[in-house]
Amino acid sequence: MAKDTLQHYIHHFQPAQEANKPTLLLLHGTGGDENDLLNLGRMLSPGSALLSPRGNVLENGMPRFFRRFAEGVFDIDDLKQRTVELADFLQAASEEYAFDAHQVVAVGFSNGANIAASMLLLRPEALAGAYLSHAMFPFEPETQVDLQHCPIFVAAGRSDMLIPTENTQRLINLLEQQGAEVQAYWNNTGHTIIHEEVREARTWVEKHF
Repeated sequence: MAKDTLQHYIHHFQPAQEANKPTLLLLHGTGGDENDLLNLGRMLSPGSALLSPRGNVLENGMPRFFRRFAEGVFDIDDLKQRTVELADFLQAASEEYAFDAHQVVAVGFSNGANIAASMLLLRPEALAGAYLSHAMFPFEPETQVDLQHCPIFVAAGRSDMLIPTENTQRLINLLEQQGAEVQAYWNNTGHTIIHEEVREARTWVEKHF
């Protein structure tokens, strides 16, 4: 069963080079693939194991992790279904590649950050922490979840034309309401990851993991 679940995603796995480092779950943005965030992962936590799946939903030929109806309008039912599938994949991967399933930090950009945020709400036990870069508010959870021991780094751009600042703030508020310790990093750029953001995120990883 684990093997079958593992095959749900084309993926890349890089074993850990150092002990006692978290495994990074790398989740690309729309149109990306399993190679997009490997260098980011290496910069954030040198020596960590890297697990990088390719989104298995296609939008005009571009890989994504879940469907949407329009820009910024999620197919919530599909998002929830794909979130559970991704969490199951993560568990299967931990068994196949022998990494600690309790020491996984999600690193997501845009669409990837959105499904990571969804996983925090639906399968919080799957993640020890998350770096959400240019994420959107996903949905109101049906029940309160416990994120007290799950540090989260949220990065956003004040000039992001795709995500209004109030949407990001709503996401931050939601995560804090679930008990998470959220570190917010704001810059004046658009929908992109800049070097300063990576430096701040690396410091955050070193502090918590």
